[in-house]
Amino acid sequence: MSSAASRVFNACRALLAPAKSSSSASVATRTNSTTAKKPKTKSPASVRPVGILKVGPISPTLARFLGASESSRADAVRKIWTHIKTHNLQNPQNKREIICDAKLKAIFDGKDTVGFLEIGKLLSPHFVKTA
Repeated sequence: MSSAASRVFNACRALLAPAKSSSSASVATRTNSTTAKKPKTKSPASVRPVGILKVGPISPTLARFLGASESSRADAVRKIWTHIKTHNLQNPQNKREIICDAKLKAIFDGKDTVGFLEIGKLLSPHFVKTA
């Protein structure tokens, strides 16, 4: 071993010793891995979307904008951002600010400008609560 390595580790025998053979350990892990049970996963048909992915009824105003009577929050936000990008409605000086056109004003309570973090909050009243 080089003298530089021995200086760094102060010649500690545990750090400078060669690694022990792990052949017996690898045999034990191979036998355990074949007998270990795999976690059960649900089939795609039985998985129900929850949270922002859950599809639910929406307000008539949002339905006119999206073109559907039901939507998930994620889809609604995605379609709103698509509309913003295609119509170039972001403020060029402040990209976090959205300049609302007539369609967005209908959804966002008639506001002229909206911060991008406000979108989720302003969409909440448009999602009808179901029991």
